[in-house]
Amino acid sequence: MNSNWFKLLMKATKVRYGKNLLLKGMPVIFNKSGAELIIGDNVTINSSFLSNLVGLYQRTIIVTRTPESRIHIGSNVGISGATIYARKSITIGENTLVGGNAKILDNDFHPLEIEARNADIKEKIGAKPITIGKNCFIGCNALILKGTILGDGCIVGAGAVVSGVFEDNCVIAGNPARVIKRF
Repeated sequence: MNSNWFKLLMKATKVRYGKNLLLKGMPVIFNKSGAELIIGDNVTINSSFLSNLVGLYQRTIIVTRTPESRIHIGSNVGISGATIYARKSITIGENTLVGGNAKILDNDFHPLEIEARNADIKEKIGAKPITIGKNCFIGCNALILKGTILGDGCIVGAGAVVSGVFEDNCVIAGNPARVIKRF
């Protein structure tokens, strides 16, 4: 399936996207009925092995999982083999780059309590919105967890596990991630 056919499929599932959306390879983009998935102008989504030489393990996956969830991806954003999965809300500011194999997850995927997890009670899955500012760079294999807020101009180091609120213009690295530099 070429990208033009895939764009028709995206429109059919009410994914809204701006001008010059470039799909390299075939991403997995799923918009739950009632949810909102908006992709800005001049966005590039890399989903093929050779589209990013950092080495992609998978195609890009962008999913709104519940009818009340929303994903907003700003203009001039680049995404490579990443997973962006929302039960509540994920916002990615303009001019942001999401590195190879990064994961941006606003939820726990499963309830934390044993009884709720064993009974697969979806309402007990913890979720908090994620906001990533403008002009950020998320390094390869980074993990951005629920409730995270990254200010404008943040850089997230490769492999960082990020949770919390971070000010503008800082470098965040490690597990757990912390500010290692301000500029």
